Formats: sequence, C-alpha cells, structure tokens
Amino acid sequence: MDELYQAAEKAIVQALALKEGEQFLLVTDKHKMEIAEALAYWAKEVGAETTTYLMTEALRPITEPTTLFRLLCVKASAMAYMLDARMEEKPFRGYMVKAGVASSRICMMPGLTRDMMERLVNIDFHELDMFGKKLVAKLADSENIVVENAEGTHVEFSIKGRKWKNDNGDISQKGKHGNLPAGEIFTAPVEESFNGKLMISLIDDKLGKGIMEFEKGRLIGYRGKGIEEIVAYIGEDDTGKIIGEFGIGTNPKAKICPNMLEAEKAFGTAHFAIGDSYGIGINTSPHHYDALVDKVSIRTNGEYLVRDGKFLI
Repeated sequence: MDELYQAAEKAIVQALALKEGEQFLLVTDKHKMEIAEALAYWAKEVGAETTTYLMTEALRPITEPTTLFRLLCVKASAMAYMLDARMEEKPFRGYMVKAGVASSRICMMPGLTRDMMERLVNIDFHELDMFGKKLVAKLADSENIVVENAEGTHVEFSIKGRKWKNDNGDISQKGKHGNLPAGEIFTAPVEESFNGKLMISLIDDKLGKGIMEFEKGRLIGYRGKGIEEIVAYIGEDDTGKIIGEFGIGTNPKAKICPNMLEAEKAFGTAHFAIGDSYGIGINTSPHHYDALVDKVSIRTNGEYLVRDGKFLI
C-alpha cells in the first residue's frame, strides 16, 4: 500500500471513523481525483456508501449550493471537501461547514495536495492530540495574551470566557468539523479587546508581506497586495473586517508555504482571521480569511509559551 492510501486510511478510518451503512459525500475537483480515489477506496472498504460530487470548472467559482446539492448535504452522514481554495468560494465553503455541523460531520481540506496527504495526514494523531491538549491546558486560565515577533508584530487581547478548540484530527462524532491535515489550537479573541499590529507573511493562500492594524477588534489599516485584494473583495461588509480567530500551529511536519491549510499548522506560527468566528465569538460573517504571522513570541500571565518561534513547554 503506497503512502497516499495509507494517509487515506487514516482519514477515513481514524479521523472520520466512517462505518458500515453511513452515507459519505465526497466533494472534489479534477485536480484532486487521485486523492478522491484513495478516500473512496477506504470508504468502500469500511462499508460506507459514497457519493462523489465533481465540481467542474465550467461552474466555478461556486458561491451558492444548488437545490440538489443541499439535499445531498442534508442526507449525508459525513462529508469531505477538497476543492482548490478560492477566495470567491468562501460562501460555498461556509455553507458546507454549517450544513456538516448541523446534520452530519465534515472534513475540510481546501487546496489539499497529494504531498500534504502523504506528509501531514499520515501521522500519529494521538501525539498531535496530546500536544494540543497540553497547550490548551496552559492557556485555560489565561485572560490576556500578547503576540509579538521581530518584524514588528505586537497585538494584545483578551480570551476571557472564550473556548479553545483542539484541531487534532478527530472528526468522528456528529456535529464536528475539522481540517485534514490537522494541527492547531484556536479560539476567538474578545473582539473589542483586540488592539495592535500584525506583520503577516501570508493571507488566504496569498504569499507576501503585509500589515494589518486593529483597534477594538476592527481592521482600521492595512498594506500589502494580499490583504488589499481581500479587503477590496469584502467591500462594504463590515463583518468581514472584525477579528474572528486566533490560532497556534501544532503539526511538527507542516511548513510555511503558499497554502494556508498547511502553513497555519506549522510550529512557531500564529494565525489570525478576520470574519466569521465559527460560533466561538460573537461575529458571524460569510467571510473568513486567515493571516499567518511567523517566528512568534506568545506571552500569557507573564510567561512565554512560545519564544521566537519555539515552544517552551
């Protein structure tokens, strides 16, 4: 069995824990067909009934689900999403997350590649889970967090009353949604407490330096091609300019690259999203754009959790 099929087995048998008789909806495009074949193979092996939905280029960008597609989502026991990551398709991706959480469980893999499957999914999920739990335990009693780096990042914010999520690859229960590759812990900052400046190296798969400035949780200034393009796309929708997420990468095999699905999982990085807070915070939005800050130092309760991109726990 080659590495792709080994990784697909972990995705189907361990992460999604598909079982005999379940209805599995696999949403793919032509670039992901070899990955879809491997996932479908293991879904068949465990006795699940698989429906593959091929998104053709003629219909893209897809922003709203069709009537028939909505019916498929309602009937599914589990779903997997593997389309190339495209900014214009955020509303469609958001629909799938909400539909998956409401009626089944969903594995989100936007922009997934074969290399990412083989290198980042074929890992020890137990070790990933334990490290994530260790981080969450250190942060459980925190109220205020400071994130900095040598390039000039400095933000301070509260997480009082906000829950942490451990993206550990466990998408086995109804109502769950997670990424593969997995490997981050995340929460939503208390919106009005979020102030400062982020020096970003990547935003929503757009590699390149940028600056994002916040006041009371709102984006008030920005520079850089990637962030400028995204703000132009958001337009007058102010919900897309509110801080929605703070995450820390926990997958030791992930690296910084022009693919946010992988980059946000890398050790020594933090990421911040503007837009929807996935129900952790108070902001809801059709937008959600992750911005990466690398080689970070993270302080809480006067103690360093990460210093210059290296964990101290």
